[in-house]
Amino acid sequence: MFLIIVVALVIAAMSRLSSAQHGTSSLAIQQARAYQAARSGLDWGITQAINAGNCAAGNPSLAGGNLSDFTVVVACSSAGYTNELGTAITIFRFTATAQNGTPGGRPDYAYRQLTATVER
Repeated sequence: MFLIIVVALVIAAMSRLSSAQHGTSSLAIQQARAYQAARSGLDWGITQAINAGNCAAGNPSLAGGNLSDFTVVVACSSAGYTNELGTAITIFRFTATAQNGTPGGRPDYAYRQLTATVER
């Protein structure tokens, strides 16, 4: 009887460890996906600023890909100055925030915020 109880406890502990490991792996994957979604938002904002010459803020769409369950919000601020050669320079600061859902709304919720500064 003692042996059966010990084996049952070992099996229960292994099952619990397996569940915890699977959850950790799933969250790591979601965090990596959140990073890529935020990075895509930065790339979108930088491309808009370089092409148009002004701040581009908005919500780029990630539809049609593996990141479609993430929403991305890109914010931008800019400042202009003249360098020592008399050339007008504009500094753009982008912040991209990516998340899939709301905090506490889903067990694999992921959030990532990245910033970048670009000179034009």
